[in-house]
Amino acid sequence: QVQLVESGGGLVQAGGSLRLSCAASGSIFGINDMGWYRQAPGKQRELVAAITSGGTTNYADSVKGRFTISRDNAKKTVYLQMNSLKPEDTAVYYCNANLWPVAGRNWMDYWGQGTQVTVSS
Repeated sequence: QVQLVESGGGLVQAGGSLRLSCAASGSIFGINDMGWYRQAPGKQRELVAAITSGGTTNYADSVKGRFTISRDNAKKTVYLQMNSLKPEDTAVYYCNANLWPVAGRNWMDYWGQGTQVTVSS
């Protein structure tokens, strides 16, 4: 069974840093794009950053220059380094991966369980 397991969330003061990790486990043929989304209370889930299997990255305007997404294909893991955090970055952060499970017949989107990031002012 394929799972995405996140870690690294927590409480930090404004200006601080956090690093999120998300590891894919289970029987997987391949992983395409991976990314991080976030959802603040009362708001829709939004893309924060994404990275292709070849390393091309894409960021939301609100996090450009502060967040860095990276991945380790051998470990099936994606990371999000968050620097200069602001109170408006407070949200539940979700990992997403487009992958082909061994038991599947196509590329499928999987989501992590979410990890809370709280930035105090």
